[in-house]
Amino acid sequence: MAASDEASRQFAGLSDVSISEDIPVEGDISVPLGPSSRQRDDEFSTLDEPVKETILRDLRAVGSKFIHVLYPKRSTALLRDWDLWGPLLLCVTLALLLQGGAADSDDQGGPQFAEVFVIVWFGSIIITLNSKLLGGTISFFQSLCVLGYCIMPLTAAMAVCRIVLVGGAGKVSFAVRLVVVTLSFGWSTFASTAFLGDSQPPGRKALVVYPVFLFYFVIGWMILTFSPSQ
Repeated sequence: MAASDEASRQFAGLSDVSISEDIPVEGDISVPLGPSSRQRDDEFSTLDEPVKETILRDLRAVGSKFIHVLYPKRSTALLRDWDLWGPLLLCVTLALLLQGGAADSDDQGGPQFAEVFVIVWFGSIIITLNSKLLGGTISFFQSLCVLGYCIMPLTAAMAVCRIVLVGGAGKVSFAVRLVVVTLSFGWSTFASTAFLGDSQPPGRKALVVYPVFLFYFVIGWMILTFSPSQ
């Protein structure tokens, strides 16, 4: 009882404490429960979203990035909403299309499935590190996303070359494949530099573009020199 009486005497003066009218008291700690706030919460919450809707949403996002590569321009679409699903899909498709070459059966160094993966991903990582060391403002995974998505023209060129090679591997076939691969190589290089250009220092853009040029040139050379096994 003595302890409780002592505590009551200590806090007895707090009942007389009041806030002066000269001191403004502002603020709102209430949580808005209007329809607009509920709508925003529903947009960002995917816990109750069906798996089918999640997959379709991701596929639409990947498809929109493919469209941006088809019409390359200085856009932040690939940088803002980066992902690695598209690059992985393109890399697997390119590796599958490069399988079954004549050099594979003769052990002459034809591109194997794992080799294509190493060239694509290791090359992308080297270019990204080079960009960061030169003072680029783009993040690591954003650069991988752009470089991976911009392989799409070369992957399409590989599909066209496989169709052309069905009719034979003569001079006309080589000329057609050379034109297709050259156009796709230029397309990939231009698209990647269009997305990555603004993230590089003005005086060092050439040092960033050169490794990108070599990266897509190696992939284009593998596509051009591919010949199916008989």
